[in-house]
Amino acid sequence: MMRALRLSRATHSALIATGSRIERADRRRVSAFAVLWALGICAFGIGSVSALIAMSSTDAAAQSTPQKAIPSAFPKPKGGMFGETPKLNNTLPLHLTGDELIYDTKGNRVIAKGNVEIEYDGNNLTADEVIYDQGANTLSAVGNVVLTQKTGNVVRAERYTLTDDFRDGFIQSLSVVARDNSRISAEQGTRRDGNVTEFTNAKFTPCKSDGSTPPLWCIAARKVIHDQTAQTISYQDAQFEMFGQPIAYFPYFEHADPTVKRKSGFLAPNMGGSGDLGFFAEIPYYFALAPNYDFTFTPMYSSEQGVLWQGYWRHKLFDGEYSVKMAAIDQDGGQLPNSVSDEKRDDLDGWRGTLETRGDFSLSSWWRAGWDITLESDDTFRRFYKFDNVLVTDRINKLYFNGLSDRNYFATTFYHFGGLLLDDTDVAESRVHPIVDYNYIVDGPVLGGELSFDANALSFTRSDGLEERADQEMSRAIVEAKWRRRMIDSLGITYTPFAELRGDAYQYNNFRDPASGAAVEDEQIVRGLATGGVLVAYPWIANTASASHVIEPIGQIIARQGSVVQRELPDEDAKSLIFDDTNLFEVSKTSGYDRFETGTRVNVGLQYTFQAFNGGYARVLAGQSYHLKGENIYANDAIACDPDGAGPQPEEIVFAPGVDDNCNPIISPDSGLQNDKSDYVLGFYLAPTDSFRFISQSRFDESDFDLRRQNISAAVDYGPFSAAATYSYAFGDPELGLDSQQDIVGLATLRLTDRWSVVGAMRFDIDAGQRLTDSIGLRYLDDCFMLSTTYSETFINDPSRDIESDQTLMFRVEYKYLGGFNYQSSAIDKVFGDDQPPR
Repeated sequence: MMRALRLSRATHSALIATGSRIERADRRRVSAFAVLWALGICAFGIGSVSALIAMSSTDAAAQSTPQKAIPSAFPKPKGGMFGETPKLNNTLPLHLTGDELIYDTKGNRVIAKGNVEIEYDGNNLTADEVIYDQGANTLSAVGNVVLTQKTGNVVRAERYTLTDDFRDGFIQSLSVVARDNSRISAEQGTRRDGNVTEFTNAKFTPCKSDGSTPPLWCIAARKVIHDQTAQTISYQDAQFEMFGQPIAYFPYFEHADPTVKRKSGFLAPNMGGSGDLGFFAEIPYYFALAPNYDFTFTPMYSSEQGVLWQGYWRHKLFDGEYSVKMAAIDQDGGQLPNSVSDEKRDDLDGWRGTLETRGDFSLSSWWRAGWDITLESDDTFRRFYKFDNVLVTDRINKLYFNGLSDRNYFATTFYHFGGLLLDDTDVAESRVHPIVDYNYIVDGPVLGGELSFDANALSFTRSDGLEERADQEMSRAIVEAKWRRRMIDSLGITYTPFAELRGDAYQYNNFRDPASGAAVEDEQIVRGLATGGVLVAYPWIANTASASHVIEPIGQIIARQGSVVQRELPDEDAKSLIFDDTNLFEVSKTSGYDRFETGTRVNVGLQYTFQAFNGGYARVLAGQSYHLKGENIYANDAIACDPDGAGPQPEEIVFAPGVDDNCNPIISPDSGLQNDKSDYVLGFYLAPTDSFRFISQSRFDESDFDLRRQNISAAVDYGPFSAAATYSYAFGDPELGLDSQQDIVGLATLRLTDRWSVVGAMRFDIDAGQRLTDSIGLRYLDDCFMLSTTYSETFINDPSRDIESDQTLMFRVEYKYLGGFNYQSSAIDKVFGDDQPPR
């Protein structure tokens, strides 16, 4: 006997799983059928067809390549192309509607016909007919089957059948549109043994197509087999197509499925060409040794230099991680470029190599420790084989131990510096063992203000590699106490009084007196500094209908003792000094501990700030510094140096607060602070819209307003055009032995169309009238494919350090979800360092 229940389209909410006109047992069966259907489609229709795009599971490759990976032009979506796997909530009601619902009690079937629609937990299924055969334990959906997931994926099929307790199944004319518009199709899909899915005549493409023309590219295979137990995907008779035409054929290949984040195997090869290396090729092999550690072996063959052996080890631990990169080659000195001298060829013949290791560990909630160390057989290996930027001037290694809490900071760092400049010897180096910094801010106000303590300790050794000179040694300990308080009176004037006390203890051995060049064998220095002052500001505020205006006069007075012995002492950390608006109101404008200001100084300035209510912003700060009393450490006193030991000559009279044994100034003789009245500084910051930003920092001579220093940076992004440029100028004074310096760095991008763009960059030395580096690139990018080509040049020469002028042509192509391939005509150019693609 057959019982039929026909549902009116006007009352299209026929069934709600929480209550209806049907008996309880039947309602339970319908609910179970629908839930299993939703689960089956999600697991089989989505999870299995993802096999076709499993070639995108190259996470291990991207993370394991010894050189820095190139950022993808197609950022990987969170949760993959299909989004996060939906988790069904069994507590939510299930809605079933249809033109006709039939219960076949004799055949033990439930049949839904005509515009069948099932809604459950944000997922929607429609079909012409759905049949649940409880006796045969099968579930079938027939005709125009469409599943729309709440993640945005859409699955279409003509017929779908689940059998054998819903473990296995068959799906016909499958079509999937992922949330990012990627498309997968197959004539049929079969699931067997509960874990093996086989697709026949399947295709995958992430490219959009109007249906009348083939997609830009796709992968097609006669059979694709996904074995969930083995976590593998195999392809039979597969081919890669572009514009509908096959360009590559693979009779069979296999790789890990998308659930496998790490699996041993070959990674994408890299190849290119170089004047020094010749043709080279890398074929990396990745070893997934354990869930928390792995190793990538990357031998590189070059036609000119032989085989460079490379390896990259990574290890994650419970409280941190570390990595080790290694590279070595049995160098044939006779194969080195002609620019390398015969003597150096002999020195470099044999094994050369490098080891680079980094680590970072959390010892507790407050304490961290780690290291960043690079070792090398010689100071040209890493740049010759393109591991380093050509402009690297120092090899810096460090080992650190840091602690940070709410009000305490402690840092211990050991440094090793190796010199890579033109005039550095092979063994020129310095060691910091160690430098210790400590800061503590008192909890609670002291005299109504903030009280803090700073401490610094340093042990330092330098070797210049000259046998006749003993190593230079320095040790120091510094303690500071600082107090400040901010007050506002009834007129709106702000007062910030401050006070500082500092004590230093220094020990020098075998140092050079920077003022005379004489050797200082042993010396102990104890010195102290007391500082007090106040900063006063009186902001005037005016509001209009469209913006606010703030005009703020600012004045600061700082008083210290008039003189402290320091000019003839070595300076290791306070040589850098750029006087501009950013440090106009600093208590001390020096950059380190080895020098500090003395006497009484007044800093004054006027600041104007414009803030538009639509987001526009502008700020101008102009000011000057006055040295009123005591010794000005920046002053240009005439002194004589004697670098050759023949007695000071008239031409050796220089103007500087101190020089080293080569007559080089310790502090810039043209700092802008060398006179009692400093140069004028001006800072101008403008951002009228989000698409335009401008910064100008200027310094003008205090007597005639001549420009002494200028830095200008601007960035614009307007329609298809965007550009950024930085101009720098430093005044030259022959009397002080200073040459003017001007250069400009620019970058511009022009989007020719929605898909084509051109990029250009250049660094130009204006004084020398020559380019230092330049590049131009053309790029195509659409929804599934990227193609770019870049030509770059560098005009930097230093044959003794394996740096020569070079031209590079790089070509790169990337397919969405498949990864990219790049080829360089020359791998010499590493001017752009880590920003440049790896070999």
